[in-house]
Amino acid sequence: MAGSSVALRPARKRLTDLERKEALSGYLYISPWIVGFIVFTLGPMIASGYYSLTEYPLISSAKFVGLENYARLFQDATFWKSLGNTYYYAIIIVPVGVGGALFCALLLNQKIVGKSILRATFFLPSVTPVVATTMLWMWLFNPSVGLVNYILSLVGIKGPAWLGSTAWSKPALIIMDLWTSVGGNTMLIFLAGLQGIPGELYEASEIDGAGSWRKLWHITLPLLTPSIFLTMVLAVIGCLQVFSTAYVVSSGQSSVGGPSESTLFYMLNLYRHAFMYYEMGYASALAWVFFFMVLVFTLLQIKLSRSWVYYEAGEGTGI
Repeated sequence: MAGSSVALRPARKRLTDLERKEALSGYLYISPWIVGFIVFTLGPMIASGYYSLTEYPLISSAKFVGLENYARLFQDATFWKSLGNTYYYAIIIVPVGVGGALFCALLLNQKIVGKSILRATFFLPSVTPVVATTMLWMWLFNPSVGLVNYILSLVGIKGPAWLGSTAWSKPALIIMDLWTSVGGNTMLIFLAGLQGIPGELYEASEIDGAGSWRKLWHITLPLLTPSIFLTMVLAVIGCLQVFSTAYVVSSGQSSVGGPSESTLFYMLNLYRHAFMYYEMGYASALAWVFFFMVLVFTLLQIKLSRSWVYYEAGEGTGI
């Protein structure tokens, strides 16, 4: 009606019996995941959010203390030490790991004899148990009888103490984790991306006189940017969560994260407060700070990706 102040609303579409049954079946099929998410993810997150506001020594009931845990956290020298160790690790291993995986994928995408065997060989370290690979590298980095220092001695170089040195412990862990991760899932993602690039683009570029480097720079890398973006996001999250290798390496020392807290990464510090000092409230505060750090880094990467990630359907990520 003209001049009426009441806006006309379209009639809500009513579901048919078939659509109701299909919707009910859909919810029924995903109900195991929903229950699992509520019980094992959402529930513990809500509980940890509450416990982060409490003093909870585990052997007695939680006592509400407000934001004291967060205030203590930012005044804790160990917190900043673990944060610095984690960023040191991530700043080196993310670009080197992603770049190394891309190089391996380009190499294994060539038409060479025994390509399948080489792919399996490169991928094998990533499926080897972490404890086994760590123990192997601990022997290799042994300052007295280790193979690494023996090889260095053959060329007149005195090898460092590696895992027993505050200066070389983190580089040693980086080498160990790169050996495991470079040929792993990141390489497989790049291989899948390389095999998805149309061969007609390379044929057309060859007709125009493009060489190998031009094809790599103008065809391969632009079309791989979605894969590069995905692997970088996963690599940053994974590096910030580094735990297992450092725990195994330092578990036999006087304190977890040694020597002199040089391998005390953020998650190792969280574990130490939760399961060694039984400070569940403080550990929960550490977990929530970590959650927001990962969230900020992920959103920042998504924001920056709009300027360099290429999608065939359009420009930018569209997120």
